[in-house]
Amino acid sequence: MTKPPMPQEMFELWQKMVNPGGYPLQSLMFPVLDAKEIDRKIGELATVEQWLRANLNMLQMSIKSLEYQRALLKGGEKFSQALRDQAPPGAGAEAATPGDPAAPNPSMWGWDMFAKAGQDAMKAHQQAMKAATPPAAKAKRKRAAK
Repeated sequence: MTKPPMPQEMFELWQKMVNPGGYPLQSLMFPVLDAKEIDRKIGELATVEQWLRANLNMLQMSIKSLEYQRALLKGGEKFSQALRDQAPPGAGAEAATPGDPAAPNPSMWGWDMFAKAGQDAMKAHQQAMKAATPPAAKAKRKRAAK
């Protein structure tokens, strides 16, 4: 069983690949006829490939985490803007003080969000019921209301 390559070994292999003097020019022009030498080169190139893939995965993960952080910051900005918009008119910056009962409570954002979603769902349900009521039933209700 082969041991996993160490980072220092992978870096040295990478330097050999990039450095023009890393491999003799003769081996690039003329094919190597030794099977062991070909196997060694295949192993080195496979190691470099694994190293590059690992770095690519780390880079992609860093990009994703930065995009996630950016989305969180934008969401926080939108939330703070919504809190400022909910402040009573004419209150200015004084309404944002923690002791002021008129200031919106940031810890209640989840409750407020669910309450608004419930209200929106109720309105949508009422509109759907109005749309689903047959015209004959509407006329019957109008006659009964008179």
